[in-house]
Amino acid sequence: MSNPHEPIPAHDTYHPYGRNRYGAGANRAAMIVHTIADIAAGFLGLWILLYLLEANQGNVFVDFVHGMADWLAGWSQDIFTMKLEGLRVFLNYGLPAVIYLLLGHGIAARIRRL
Repeated sequence: MSNPHEPIPAHDTYHPYGRNRYGAGANRAAMIVHTIADIAAGFLGLWILLYLLEANQGNVFVDFVHGMADWLAGWSQDIFTMKLEGLRVFLNYGLPAVIYLLLGHGIAARIRRL
C-alpha cells in the first residue's frame, strides 16, 4: 500500500496493537495495574512529604492523604521503630511505596508479555 489515503483492502484487517488479537486487552490491563501501583506509591510518598514538612494535621486534604497512606501501609506499620519520628515515618511508609512500585510495574510488564 503505497498511498496512505488508499482504502484498506477487504482481506487485510487493521490491527492497531499488532497482530496479536489479545494485545489491546493485555496492554489495557497492564496500564491499569501500572497506574494503580503508581497512585498507591504517590499517596505514600505524598504523606511522607506532608509529614516531613509538618503539614497541618487538621487540614481535610492532609487528613485524607494520611488516611489513605495508613490504609495502604497498614501491613507494614511499625516494622521500623526508631526514636527519630521522621525517619520512622519515612521507612514505614517508604517501604510499601517501593514494594508497590516494584510489584505493580513487574506485574504490568509480565501482563504485556502475554
